[in-house]
Amino acid sequence: MAINVDTVYKTVLLILNKEQRGYMTPDEFNKMGQQVQLEIFEKYFEDLNQLIRSPQTESDYADRVTYLEEKISAFETVSPNYLVTNGIANLTNVHRLNTVAYNGIELQSVGRKEYYNIIRSPLTKPTTKYPIYLQEGSTLKIQPDSIGSVELSYLTTPVQPVWGFTVDANLQISIYNPASSASTNFGLHISEQTEVILRILAYAGIIIRDPQIVQTAQAQVQQQNINEKS
Repeated sequence: MAINVDTVYKTVLLILNKEQRGYMTPDEFNKMGQQVQLEIFEKYFEDLNQLIRSPQTESDYADRVTYLEEKISAFETVSPNYLVTNGIANLTNVHRLNTVAYNGIELQSVGRKEYYNIIRSPLTKPTTKYPIYLQEGSTLKIQPDSIGSVELSYLTTPVQPVWGFTVDANLQISIYNPASSASTNFGLHISEQTEVILRILAYAGIIIRDPQIVQTAQAQVQQQNINEKS
């Protein structure tokens, strides 16, 4: 279940306006919402690495890893016929690449120097039975270049949250438009709603130059992170 963008925005406005501390426009909210969403998303992988390195009881470790994997799973995608043209696959909406396969064979990921050494040598030249790939930013270089499509497993980039609205001409206020063509909910797990709100408030405090909001929001986010790991 995704986080409702309208709930988050109205909660943020309620807290900001409670003591007449300022206002956040929909455009500001949408930009901050995406920044916060990406921060939380990247934190999943940092937390997972930390869990792997830290000694824990077997049951505790399994519970924590399962919980993180549940959050990440919403972004997992498999494209069975991802187009490759002349040995090049252009990655679109790919945040993290998992595996690349061809006819059930997983391609070997290699570094730049290794890639060019392999394709130049007749002895190591890639074949359809022993294919390789080099990732350079949002591009995959695949060898042999006769491969026309691959199966791609990856994590998508979280979709930009958008609080869409229409303007009431008489009241001169913005009214939420829930239509799918106008608004987009956060892609994060519903359990992240509180942290999304707190982190947006922290940015809001910077914009309206209210250090108390920044400090309070950051302290609550930090405490929430401690609670999750304790």
